[in-house]
Amino acid sequence: MSGENQFVGTSLPANSSQTRALKLSQILSAPNQLTLARLAFLPFVIIKIVDGHYGTALILFALAGLSDGLDGLLARRLHQQTLLGQYLDPIADKLLLSTTFLVLSIVRAHGQPLIPWKYTVLVFSRDICILLVSGVLYTIAGLRDFRPSIFGKANTFAQLAAVVFVMLIQIHYVKWVWVLEKTFLRAVFAFTIISGLHYVYLVGRRLHAMNATADS
Repeated sequence: MSGENQFVGTSLPANSSQTRALKLSQILSAPNQLTLARLAFLPFVIIKIVDGHYGTALILFALAGLSDGLDGLLARRLHQQTLLGQYLDPIADKLLLSTTFLVLSIVRAHGQPLIPWKYTVLVFSRDICILLVSGVLYTIAGLRDFRPSIFGKANTFAQLAAVVFVMLIQIHYVKWVWVLEKTFLRAVFAFTIISGLHYVYLVGRRLHAMNATADS
Protein backbone atom coordinates (compact mmCIF):
# COMPACT_ATOMS: atom_id res chain seq x y z
CA MET A 1 0.00 0.00 0.00
CA SER A 2 2.77 2.46 0.89
CA GLY A 3 4.48 1.80 -2.45
CA GLU A 4 1.21 2.40 -4.34
CA ASN A 5 0.60 5.67 -2.48
CA GLN A 6 4.12 6.83 -3.19
CA PHE A 7 3.63 6.13 -6.92
CA VAL A 8 0.38 8.10 -7.03
CA GLY A 9 1.86 10.94 -5.05
CA THR A 10 4.84 11.37 -7.34
CA SER A 11 3.06 10.86 -10.65
CA LEU A 12 0.26 13.38 -10.25
CA PRO A 13 2.43 16.47 -9.89
CA ALA A 14 4.47 15.40 -12.92
CA ASN A 15 1.32 14.99 -15.00
CA SER A 16 -0.02 18.28 -13.67
CA SER A 17 3.24 20.04 -14.51
CA GLN A 18 3.26 18.54 -18.00
CA THR A 19 -0.34 19.63 -18.54
CA ARG A 20 0.43 23.20 -17.49
CA ALA A 21 3.50 23.28 -19.74
CA LEU A 22 1.45 21.92 -22.66
CA LYS A 23 -1.27 24.56 -22.18
CA LEU A 24 1.32 27.33 -21.94
CA SER A 25 3.10 26.16 -25.09
CA GLN A 26 -0.23 26.19 -26.96
CA ILE A 27 -0.98 29.75 -25.83
CA LEU A 28 2.52 30.95 -26.75
CA SER A 29 2.51 29.37 -30.23
CA ALA A 30 2.77 31.92 -33.05
CA PRO A 31 -0.62 31.11 -34.66
CA ASN A 32 -2.48 31.45 -31.34
CA GLN A 33 -0.65 34.70 -30.57
CA LEU A 34 -1.89 36.05 -33.91
CA THR A 35 -5.42 34.97 -33.04
CA LEU A 36 -5.21 36.78 -29.70
CA ALA A 37 -3.85 39.85 -31.50
CA ARG A 38 -6.92 39.77 -33.74
CA LEU A 39 -9.09 40.04 -30.63
CA ALA A 40 -6.97 42.99 -29.47
CA PHE A 41 -7.88 44.87 -32.67
CA LEU A 42 -11.61 44.64 -31.94
CA PRO A 43 -12.10 47.51 -29.42
CA PHE A 44 -10.09 49.91 -31.59
CA VAL A 45 -12.13 49.01 -34.68
CA ILE A 46 -15.34 49.69 -32.75
CA ILE A 47 -14.08 52.99 -31.33
CA LYS A 48 -13.11 54.26 -34.77
CA ILE A 49 -16.46 53.26 -36.30
CA VAL A 50 -18.40 55.03 -33.53
CA ASP A 51 -16.21 58.12 -33.93
CA GLY A 52 -16.85 58.11 -37.69
CA HIS A 53 -13.19 57.47 -38.58
CA TYR A 54 -14.01 54.83 -41.18
CA GLY A 55 -10.62 54.95 -42.90
CA THR A 56 -8.75 54.01 -39.74
CA ALA A 57 -11.43 51.47 -38.81
CA LEU A 58 -11.12 49.86 -42.24
CA ILE A 59 -7.32 49.59 -41.97
CA LEU A 60 -7.54 47.99 -38.52
CA PHE A 61 -10.28 45.63 -39.67
CA ALA A 62 -8.25 44.65 -42.75
CA LEU A 63 -5.22 43.90 -40.55
CA ALA A 64 -7.39 41.75 -38.30
CA GLY A 65 -8.71 39.93 -41.37
CA LEU A 66 -5.20 39.32 -42.68
CA SER A 67 -4.18 37.85 -39.34
CA ASP A 68 -7.06 35.37 -39.72
CA GLY A 69 -5.53 33.89 -42.85
CA LEU A 70 -1.97 34.17 -41.58
CA ASP A 71 -2.54 32.24 -38.34
CA GLY A 72 -3.91 29.24 -40.24
CA LEU A 73 -0.99 29.36 -42.69
CA LEU A 74 1.56 29.52 -39.86
CA ALA A 75 -0.14 26.67 -38.01
CA ARG A 76 0.23 24.43 -41.07
CA ARG A 77 3.74 25.54 -42.05
CA LEU A 78 5.15 25.40 -38.51
CA HIS A 79 3.17 22.27 -37.58
CA GLN A 80 1.65 24.15 -34.64
CA GLN A 81 -1.99 23.13 -35.05
CA THR A 82 -3.35 22.89 -31.51
CA LEU A 83 -6.65 22.03 -29.86
CA LEU A 84 -6.71 25.51 -28.33
CA GLY A 85 -6.31 27.06 -31.77
CA GLN A 86 -9.20 25.01 -33.16
CA TYR A 87 -11.50 26.60 -30.59
CA LEU A 88 -9.88 30.04 -30.30
CA ASP A 89 -9.78 30.86 -34.02
CA PRO A 90 -13.55 30.58 -34.73
CA ILE A 91 -14.33 32.36 -31.44
CA ALA A 92 -12.11 35.29 -32.49
CA ASP A 93 -13.78 35.35 -35.93
CA LYS A 94 -17.27 35.40 -34.45
CA LEU A 95 -16.46 38.10 -31.92
CA LEU A 96 -14.84 40.32 -34.56
CA LEU A 97 -17.53 39.92 -37.20
CA SER A 98 -20.64 39.76 -35.02
CA THR A 99 -19.61 42.78 -32.94
CA THR A 100 -18.71 44.79 -36.04
CA PHE A 101 -22.04 43.89 -37.67
CA LEU A 102 -23.87 44.98 -34.52
CA VAL A 103 -22.08 48.33 -34.30
CA LEU A 104 -22.58 49.02 -38.02
CA SER A 105 -26.30 48.40 -37.51
CA ILE A 106 -26.42 50.82 -34.58
CA VAL A 107 -24.43 53.59 -36.33
CA ARG A 108 -26.58 55.50 -38.79
CA ALA A 109 -25.90 57.57 -41.90
CA HIS A 110 -28.61 59.71 -43.51
CA GLY A 111 -31.10 58.27 -41.01
CA GLN A 112 -30.40 54.63 -41.99
CA PRO A 113 -28.23 51.98 -40.30
CA LEU A 114 -25.02 51.24 -42.18
CA ILE A 115 -25.99 47.54 -42.16
CA PRO A 116 -29.74 46.83 -42.15
CA TRP A 117 -30.86 45.06 -39.00
CA LYS A 118 -32.19 42.00 -40.83
CA TYR A 119 -28.64 40.91 -41.68
CA THR A 120 -27.34 41.44 -38.16
CA VAL A 121 -30.27 39.61 -36.54
CA LEU A 122 -29.77 36.67 -38.90
CA VAL A 123 -26.00 36.52 -38.24
CA PHE A 124 -26.48 36.68 -34.46
CA SER A 125 -29.30 34.12 -34.50
CA ARG A 126 -27.18 31.59 -36.39
CA ASP A 127 -24.12 32.10 -34.21
CA ILE A 128 -26.09 31.85 -30.95
CA CYS A 129 -27.87 28.71 -32.12
CA ILE A 130 -24.58 27.07 -33.13
CA LEU A 131 -23.01 28.04 -29.80
CA LEU A 132 -25.91 26.59 -27.80
CA VAL A 133 -26.09 23.39 -29.86
CA SER A 134 -22.32 22.91 -29.63
CA GLY A 135 -22.40 23.37 -25.86
CA VAL A 136 -25.26 20.91 -25.42
CA LEU A 137 -23.70 18.27 -27.68
CA TYR A 138 -20.33 18.62 -25.99
CA THR A 139 -21.93 18.24 -22.56
CA ILE A 140 -24.30 15.39 -23.39
CA ALA A 141 -22.54 13.45 -26.14
CA GLY A 142 -18.93 14.60 -25.78
CA LEU A 143 -18.89 15.75 -29.41
CA ARG A 144 -15.86 17.97 -30.05
CA ASP A 145 -15.71 18.01 -33.83
CA PHE A 146 -17.13 21.41 -34.78
CA ARG A 147 -14.95 22.19 -37.77
CA PRO A 148 -16.48 24.78 -40.12
CA SER A 149 -17.90 23.54 -43.41
CA ILE A 150 -17.15 25.01 -46.82
CA PHE A 151 -20.40 26.99 -46.54
CA GLY A 152 -19.36 28.29 -43.14
CA LYS A 153 -16.06 29.49 -44.58
CA ALA A 154 -17.89 31.11 -47.50
CA ASN A 155 -20.19 32.84 -45.01
CA THR A 156 -17.20 34.17 -43.05
CA PHE A 157 -15.62 35.52 -46.26
CA ALA A 158 -18.91 37.16 -47.29
CA GLN A 159 -19.21 38.83 -43.87
CA LEU A 160 -15.63 40.10 -44.03
CA ALA A 161 -16.15 41.49 -47.54
CA ALA A 162 -19.51 43.04 -46.61
CA VAL A 163 -17.99 44.91 -43.65
CA VAL A 164 -15.10 46.15 -45.83
CA PHE A 165 -17.40 47.57 -48.51
CA VAL A 166 -19.87 49.00 -45.99
CA MET A 167 -17.05 51.05 -44.47
CA LEU A 168 -15.42 51.79 -47.83
CA ILE A 169 -18.60 53.37 -49.18
CA GLN A 170 -18.58 55.76 -46.21
CA ILE A 171 -15.10 56.89 -47.23
CA HIS A 172 -15.64 57.20 -50.97
CA TYR A 173 -19.01 56.64 -52.64
CA VAL A 174 -18.73 55.14 -56.10
CA LYS A 175 -21.16 52.92 -57.96
CA TRP A 176 -19.03 49.75 -58.02
CA VAL A 177 -18.48 49.90 -54.26
CA TRP A 178 -22.24 50.25 -53.72
CA VAL A 179 -22.87 47.24 -56.01
CA LEU A 180 -20.33 45.09 -54.15
CA GLU A 181 -21.70 46.17 -50.78
CA LYS A 182 -25.21 45.03 -51.74
CA THR A 183 -23.89 41.85 -53.37
CA PHE A 184 -21.93 40.72 -50.32
CA LEU A 185 -24.74 41.60 -47.90
CA ARG A 186 -27.07 39.41 -49.95
CA ALA A 187 -24.38 36.70 -49.99
CA VAL A 188 -24.25 36.94 -46.17
CA PHE A 189 -28.01 36.45 -46.02
CA ALA A 190 -27.88 33.40 -48.29
CA PHE A 191 -24.77 31.74 -46.82
CA THR A 192 -25.94 32.30 -43.25
CA ILE A 193 -29.06 30.23 -43.94
CA ILE A 194 -27.28 27.62 -46.09
CA SER A 195 -24.37 27.16 -43.66
CA GLY A 196 -26.77 26.90 -40.70
CA LEU A 197 -28.74 24.11 -42.38
CA HIS A 198 -25.54 22.39 -43.50
CA TYR A 199 -24.21 22.59 -39.93
CA VAL A 200 -27.27 20.69 -38.69
CA TYR A 201 -26.66 18.04 -41.36
CA LEU A 202 -22.96 17.70 -40.46
CA VAL A 203 -23.64 17.44 -36.73
CA GLY A 204 -26.15 14.66 -37.42
CA ARG A 205 -23.56 12.76 -39.46
CA ARG A 206 -20.87 13.17 -36.81
CA LEU A 207 -23.22 12.00 -34.06
CA HIS A 208 -24.16 8.98 -36.17
CA ALA A 209 -20.47 8.19 -36.72
CA MET A 210 -19.83 8.46 -32.95
CA ASN A 211 -22.70 6.07 -32.20
CA ALA A 212 -21.51 3.61 -34.85
CA THR A 213 -17.99 3.65 -33.37
CA ALA A 214 -19.36 3.15 -29.85
CA ASP A 215 -21.54 0.21 -30.97
CA SER A 216 -18.63 -1.48 -32.72
